Amino acid sequence: MDKKVRVLVVGAAFAANLHVEGYVRCPELATIVGLADKRPERVKELADRYGLKDYAQYDDWKDAIDNVDCDVVDICLPNFMHHDVAVYAFQKGRHVITEKPLATTLEDAREMLQAAEKAGKRLYYAEDWLFAPALLKALDIVKEGAIGKPLYYRARECHSGSHSPFAQTIAFCGGGCMIHLGCHPISFLLALKENKWTELMAMTSGGKENNLVHKQMEGEDWSACLIKFQDGTSALIEANYVTKGGMEDVFEVYGTEGCMHVDLSFSSPINVFSIPGLSYTVEKAEITTGWSRPAVDEKFNLGYVSEIRHFMECIRDNKDAKIGLRGIDGYEALKVVQAIYKSAREGVKVVNEELK
Repeated sequence: MDKKVRVLVVGAAFAANLHVEGYVRCPELATIVGLADKRPERVKELADRYGLKDYAQYDDWKDAIDNVDCDVVDICLPNFMHHDVAVYAFQKGRHVITEKPLATTLEDAREMLQAAEKAGKRLYYAEDWLFAPALLKALDIVKEGAIGKPLYYRARECHSGSHSPFAQTIAFCGGGCMIHLGCHPISFLLALKENKWTELMAMTSGGKENNLVHKQMEGEDWSACLIKFQDGTSALIEANYVTKGGMEDVFEVYGTEGCMHVDLSFSSPINVFSIPGLSYTVEKAEITTGWSRPAVDEKFNLGYVSEIRHFMECIRDNKDAKIGLRGIDGYEALKVVQAIYKSAREGVKVVNEELK
């Protein structure tokens, strides 16, 4: 493909901001030709924020896919809508990028993969951790042998609760904090281990009145999982909605000759004290007064910008994404999430039957 990749962004809320930031930073590769959202004012706010011009606007995603001449449909919608929009886009001959998680059920995820195969199009799974500069540097350090042979990993994403009303209901979200936040460390570790996990055990707060804080939420607000991989290493994965002070993204590696700690969200080189407070410090921070470490180029450092560039290069060159960013990888991550829920619900160890 010699021309720019033509993108239709479906959804104009939080996730769309993360993706559009990436598109405007690779203007030589991509052009946004359409924006769709049921609330037209959100489309205008998004377009004004990023200076978008010459795009078609729709308040219905089907109308947008039917009428916008695009190469790829970028789905930035609540989890339960990923399946329907993706399948329809494939039927119309478009590639698809979808936010995490791939779907709310494994059945829906399988149907998305089947629709992509039938259409001869590609399904890309948006996992930003795989492009976070700090994590890429950490992997380079591991590869050079600086901490010896890796033995154990610890990874977590946590904050005080989702801003989305859809995250309160399992039918809309697919679960609680593990599917919504924990999918990031899960996907990252699965990519690192080529999706080869062997067994896991998990616990969750259980949802509703059993939750630690969010009693109105159907899904869990705390979850943790011990998982083993085929190469003999293991990992502790945690996700929760009970962490105050802003989003925590943490990755740690323990090896035979050393260890390493990576903090994605609080690693700013700026340290500031403010009595009136800053306009913004870090995602999900409840207050910005006193001492804080405001994020610098947060969308780049969390990996969103490079993630979008990678997808545009793949579509331009008609190739699949690297491991961890393909539709099948989103499916494998969802399988682990569902295994975590099964383990916690039944109090059992779940074994990956495919690797027995």
